[in-house]
Amino acid sequence: MHIKQISKYSIERVILIPIILLGIISIISIYSTKSVLGIDAEFLWLKQLIWYIIGFTIALTMMKIGNKFFYNNAWWLYFLGIILLILVLFFGIEINNARCWFKIPYIGTLQPSEFMKVFLIIILARLINEFNESYITPTVTDEFKFLIKILIIVIIPSILTFIENDTGAVMMYFIITFTMLLIGGLKKRWFFSIIVVFGIFIILFISIYLLNKDLFINIFGTNFFYRIDRIINWSNSSGLQLSNSLTAIGSAGLFGHGFNNVPLYFPEMQTDFIFSVYTSCFGLVGAIILISIIIYFDINIINTVNKTTNMTDKYMIGGVLAILIFQQVYNISMTIGLLPIMGITLPFISYGGSSLISYMLLLGFIFNVSNEKLRFTN
Repeated sequence: MHIKQISKYSIERVILIPIILLGIISIISIYSTKSVLGIDAEFLWLKQLIWYIIGFTIALTMMKIGNKFFYNNAWWLYFLGIILLILVLFFGIEINNARCWFKIPYIGTLQPSEFMKVFLIIILARLINEFNESYITPTVTDEFKFLIKILIIVIIPSILTFIENDTGAVMMYFIITFTMLLIGGLKKRWFFSIIVVFGIFIILFISIYLLNKDLFINIFGTNFFYRIDRIINWSNSSGLQLSNSLTAIGSAGLFGHGFNNVPLYFPEMQTDFIFSVYTSCFGLVGAIILISIIIYFDINIINTVNKTTNMTDKYMIGGVLAILIFQQVYNISMTIGLLPIMGITLPFISYGGSSLISYMLLLGFIFNVSNEKLRFTN
C-alpha cells in the first residue's frame, strides 16, 4: 500500500467547487441590483468579492490552526459574542427599526448576531461531547442539569438579540441547539417534553394576542406586538416587497430578463431578496441551477460526517447543516410568499460582510474535517 502525504491546505473539490460557483452567482446577482438601485449599489459587488477573498483567507488560516484550538477556547469565544451583543445595544446603529450593527469606518457594518451563531455552535459541540464522554449512562437528573445549562447558554444571547429586534437570529439559535442536541443523542423524552412545553407556550402566547391585544401590549410592548402582527398576518398582506418580488420572478420565464436587468424595485433586494434578483435575471432554469448547486453542496457537507471519528466535529457539522438548510429553505420560501418575511439571508449569496465571514468561518471547520480524509491517501 502506497501512502502519500499531502498538504494540510488540500480541500475536497466537491466542497470547494460549489462554494466558488455560489460566490460567482452572488457577485453576478449583486452586480445586477445596479440596474435598479443605481449609484447606491455601484460597488456592492466589489465589496462582496473582497469579503469572499477575506473569507477564504480566514478559512485557510483556520486549517493551519485546527479545530481543536477553537474548541479549547469555546468559552472565551462565547463570552466575546455576549459582550458584542451587549455593546451593540448601546453603540450600534439603527437600520429599519433594528439596532443590530456596529458602524466600522471605511469598512461598513458588523453584525454580532451573525458571529454569535458560530460561537454558539462551537460551545455546544464542546459541551455535548464533554457530557457524552462524562456519562456513559446518564441519569434523568444528569440530563436535566445538562439541559438547564444548555438553556442558560442559549437564552442569554437570545434575549439580547431579541432586544435588538433580530427575531430571525433568535430562531436560528434555537434551531442550532435543537438539532445539535438531537444529533448528540439526548433521550427522546426530553425532545417530547420540550415540544409539549413550547407548544403550550405558543398556544397561550397566541391566545393572548388574539383575545386581548391590550394585555399583550402591556406584557410584551408595542414594538413586539407589531412584529408578531406582521408575522401572523403575513399571508393576508400584499406589501411592495413581496408583490414586486413575485412579479419579478413570475415575469422571468424560463431564461429570465438577462444579466443586470431586474425589471422593478423591491426593498432589501441585495440581501434578503437576492434570490428574486437572480431568478428575475436568469429565470426558472437559472433558479434550478442555483438550487441544484445548493443541494449538492449540502449533501457533500453531510458526507463529511462519515470522514471523522471526532465526535465534537460531528456535532459541529450538525449545527452548521441545521443553520445552512434552515436559511436556504426559509429565504427562498419567503421570497415566493410561502413563509413570512424576516431578516433571513441566503447563505453565500446575499450581500453582507458579517454573514459571509461567519459562514466562511464555519466553512473553515468543514475544510478541516474533510481534509482528514485527504491527509493520507492510498
